[in-house]
Amino acid sequence: MQGRGPDVRVDVNAAPTRAGSASAATLPAALRLGPAHLTVPHVDRSVGWYERALGLRVHRRDADRAELGSGRDEPVLVLHEDPVARPPGRHAGLYHYALLYPSREDLARAALRLGETRTPIQGASDHGTHEAIYLADVDGNGIELAADRPRERWPRGLGYQHGPAPLDLASLLAAAPVAEPGPTVDDGLRVGHLHLHVGDIDQGLAFYGDVLGFEAQANLASAAFVSAGGYHHHVGFNVWRGRGVGPPPAHTIGLRQWTVVLPSEGDVAAVRARMRAAGLPAEPVAGGFLARDPWENAVAFLADPAPAPVR
Repeated sequence: MQGRGPDVRVDVNAAPTRAGSASAATLPAALRLGPAHLTVPHVDRSVGWYERALGLRVHRRDADRAELGSGRDEPVLVLHEDPVARPPGRHAGLYHYALLYPSREDLARAALRLGETRTPIQGASDHGTHEAIYLADVDGNGIELAADRPRERWPRGLGYQHGPAPLDLASLLAAAPVAEPGPTVDDGLRVGHLHLHVGDIDQGLAFYGDVLGFEAQANLASAAFVSAGGYHHHVGFNVWRGRGVGPPPAHTIGLRQWTVVLPSEGDVAAVRARMRAAGLPAEPVAGGFLARDPWENAVAFLADPAPAPVR
């Protein structure tokens, strides 16, 4: 969700459903999102930006690849260098990925870091379910920095009927115990959701709902939001680049793939079976498989080697 999109309306009295049959299988509530993989033209430049602007640490560094995160948790970001990659145009791809901080205090420290490093932002919103700051990295990849409110404080209908309110930045900054950020991001940072550009909302709901098993939280005129376990959204997708847009061309800066981590190998096998039943390819990868939506946005489904508690 983001405050910069067009005005939308939704029937908040309708119960969240998937695009298809209510009896169809859904994804387990205990899923979590793993790292987002981005294609960048200069991995050293990108690493430097993420270290300075967001305080991320390098987990692993190869000649053309870097894994970034808090240093102790699993990576939240994997950068892949493509020296001939060019900025995206009018096609499907990444709108933004969300880095979810474990507390409002941690988001406040992130905001302080942005101010200290004079990193420009593009917007800031209060979605009721979560507070968010929007910006772009050095290559223009959209990022949302977010912190969830406790679920018992989420608005009825998740607030989709009202749209976001402006973020109370003064209140957020007051949550930081000191007036300066630490040298690096603290533990607990993870990927909260992905928001994608697609060419058709109904097709998106058919793929992410009927095939993969996400449940629809809102089906709007130009965007939809789906999740597992009643979360506000694990995936959003919109047609704000135009209805009918196609996949990105080769060598495009942006999303390479994102990651869904499921509790067990059996859960991964169940999604793979739905892909095959739909006549869609499931590309084998270590620990699971890779699925592609109708616009070639790729998502890896992996089994969790060490299941984490539901948050």
